[in-house]
Amino acid sequence: MKSSSIFIRVENLKREINKLWNNHPLRLILFIAFALRLIAVIFSKGFGMHDDHFLVIEAAQSWVDGYDYNNWLPWSPGNAGPSGHSFFYVGIHYLLLYLMKLVGIFQPEVKMFIIRLLHALFSLLTVYFSFKITYKLTDKKTARLVALLIATLWFQPWLSVRNLVEAVCIPFLMMGTWMLLNIEGRKRLLLFVFSAGVISGMAISIRFQSLFFVGGMGLVLLLQRKWLQTLSFGLGVIVIFILIQAPVDYYLWGKPFTELTEYVRYNFANKYEYFVSPWYTYALVIVGMIIPPISLFVFWGYLKSFKKHLLIFLPSFVFIILHSYFPNKQERFIFPVIPFIVMGGIIGMQEIKKKKKLQRLLKRSWTFFWIINFILLSFVTFHYSKKSRVESMLFLSKFDYFNQILIEDSNNNSTIYPPLFYCRQWPNVYVVNNKTSREPCVNPFPAEKQPAFVFFYEDNNLAHRLGRMKTILPHLTYEARFVPGFIDQLLFILNPINRNQSIYVFRNKDVEINLR
Repeated sequence: MKSSSIFIRVENLKREINKLWNNHPLRLILFIAFALRLIAVIFSKGFGMHDDHFLVIEAAQSWVDGYDYNNWLPWSPGNAGPSGHSFFYVGIHYLLLYLMKLVGIFQPEVKMFIIRLLHALFSLLTVYFSFKITYKLTDKKTARLVALLIATLWFQPWLSVRNLVEAVCIPFLMMGTWMLLNIEGRKRLLLFVFSAGVISGMAISIRFQSLFFVGGMGLVLLLQRKWLQTLSFGLGVIVIFILIQAPVDYYLWGKPFTELTEYVRYNFANKYEYFVSPWYTYALVIVGMIIPPISLFVFWGYLKSFKKHLLIFLPSFVFIILHSYFPNKQERFIFPVIPFIVMGGIIGMQEIKKKKKLQRLLKRSWTFFWIINFILLSFVTFHYSKKSRVESMLFLSKFDYFNQILIEDSNNNSTIYPPLFYCRQWPNVYVVNNKTSREPCVNPFPAEKQPAFVFFYEDNNLAHRLGRMKTILPHLTYEARFVPGFIDQLLFILNPINRNQSIYVFRNKDVEINLR
């Protein structure tokens, strides 16, 4: 009797899900999207890469604490002028973290939980508008598939809770696109198009390169010979950009647009200094992220969509072409156009489906896609990124004020700095690596500058390194060891450039520190 009752409940649940899928698919997909993102909010702690923490969270929290981690502000010691960063997105975090301080929220884990949750909720707009845009251009069946893909692609929930400007600008681009698709029959047409420009222009203040996409949107209106609408859209973009950027830059530097000017200057001056890759790099990234072989069909469909759906195709295509032309290429740079490629690709695939020779291959490709996507999604959504670095700083947060820590990373020529946000204070960080000195432990520290803790990155030659360090800091005692998560370890094996190290924490007994 009990097993039959469970079977009946399961069947009823399946019927309800099928009913939602057929009658209210957007509700069901948004629920799935939120459930996956909530898992990421809870479990996917840490940060993805340097920019989504040190250029946002670290900077904003340091301002709240009366410090300037990156020396971005003109009155900070060591500031060398504008750094080429928009203050809009980091400024929002400054206000948010300041509000948390006012209401008594001091724990870094709680702050980041709230921030991840807000980003997860904001990212649902991408799923929502992907459905609405596709439904308007095609039919409900195609819109369901597009929205489900954007909701459940293996990297999307993890990406949606990161403080990455390449992801945060997407909802604004989606909203702007949706508005331009719905301009026909509007009573106050030019005002509506102006508003679309304002919404789209906000993406530029979050990520300056969004200008390429937004410029492509204006180009579509121009090609359609909608002269007044083009002007109105462009005016909306310009007005919101001026309102967001000019006052802050004028206050800090005495003239507007200094950060944008420095951003352009720096990128052209250093275009060969970072990750220089072939022109086709982003095409490979897109195909790889959407999982081949179905991604090849999606990309094919995307290229075919330009004739009928120029507003979906052209802005993202301009974005890809200009990024592909520029020598410095990083995978995250292409993230803003992934949803548009999925939309255009699935829409364009409708003609491919009609070819009987490809139908069986398509079906098998989709089966393979969903299996691999589910496996990757299961791992990545729970991924605690940069775990060892975050946990080691959380360990330090238990202690009262201390002046300095030392990082011993003599196995490497460069050192990855710790996320001090998580230790709730801003100690000086002294670094020992092969670039700073091959024999760093020669001169003892002055008593007032002795580090309270010494972090040993990696366990290679640990005994020798510890012994050498004890010649100048004789009273080091072992406190804890922090290891990277599974995916961080895997990424290091696949490419050692992903320096996800084990961290050994030693306490210097010569420095008196109390627990909080």
